[in-house]
Order: sequence, then C-alpha cells, then structure tokens
Amino acid sequence: MPVLRHLCLLLLISLLTACGQQATLPRLTDGATILAFGDSITYGTGATPEESYPAQLAKLSGRVVINAGVPGNTSADGLARLADTLDEQESKPALLILGLGGNDFLRRLPEAETVANLRAMLEEAKRRQLPVLLLATPKPGFGLKVPDFYQELAKEYAIPLEDEALADILADNQSKSDLIHPNAAGYQQLAAAVAEALRDAGALK
Repeated sequence: MPVLRHLCLLLLISLLTACGQQATLPRLTDGATILAFGDSITYGTGATPEESYPAQLAKLSGRVVINAGVPGNTSADGLARLADTLDEQESKPALLILGLGGNDFLRRLPEAETVANLRAMLEEAKRRQLPVLLLATPKPGFGLKVPDFYQELAKEYAIPLEDEALADILADNQSKSDLIHPNAAGYQQLAAAVAEALRDAGALK
C-alpha cells in the first residue's frame, strides 16, 4: 500500500506540473515578420487600415506584421488559401497569428467542420515548423461565449491562445463599430492583448 500511495502521489504531482505549464513561443528577432491571418477582424473592418489590429500590433511589437485578413472568410476559405499565402511571402514569417471562426458561427456551419479546418491549418503550420498564436472569436448568442474547441486545440498543439480580448471588446459599445467588428479603439485593445499574449509566451520582451 505505501508503494501504491507513493506512485499515486508522483502521478498527481506530474499532472499538476503539466497543467501549470504555459505554451511558449520562440523569441522574435528584431527583424522578424509576423503573419496575421484571418477574416474581417484581422483585415480591420470598421476602422482605417492604419487602425487595424495588425498595424497597431506592428507599432507595439516593433516587428513587421503582415495583414492577411480577408473579410467574409470562413475557416474553409482560410484553409484553402493558407499555404499559398505562406508561399507568397518574400521572407518566411517567424510567427502565425491564426484568427478564424467568426463567419462559420454567423453562417451556422457545423462546429465539427470549423474544428477540422482549424486543425488542418495548425497541421500546415506544424509541417512548416511555424509557431502559432491562436486568436479565438466569440460565438454570438445569449451573450458572447468563446467555444471550448479553441482551448482544446491550443492544448492539443501546445500553442498559446488569446481567448478573452474579442469577447470583452464586442461586449462594449464604446469599442465596436457594429455588432461583430471593433472600432479603432477596439482594435487597439486587441493589439495590446495580442502583444501581451506574445510577451507571456516569450515571443516578445
């Protein structure tokens, strides 16, 4: 019995340690390029191009941030263009910020399809050895709730996740341009939250 209790204690410590580990990212060099990939929220609908979150993140991070957001894109659309978008870059991005799912929710597409598409994009990034920060989009309904699958995918691929900022922004009339898009102030909040997530993960100082 003492041996069994000892083994159980070791297993519990191991599990608690694993749960406490935070996903990390490689440190971004000064000349590193970040690819922000997504839909209209990445594109910056509701604000000027200079006020989009990728543009504001570039100022906060001191890195080049490429805006690869396409309004109306579903996760399937994103999957269809991700590889070509990565291939088209003059220099290989050092980080991918993946933010898709909102249009899937608006069109009431099956959640399983959204998850499969996001997983396929994460697999593509993994195949290219490209680090990823996953950016979650809240699902409209009775309040704004981020689906659990974002957390599950982040754990599965051991990548950092920012899953609070957009829900907070879109719940505040002062930070959004319409029901589903931030305004300039909202995009500033999103850029700041992404920069903080990158610092927490070790990508930025």
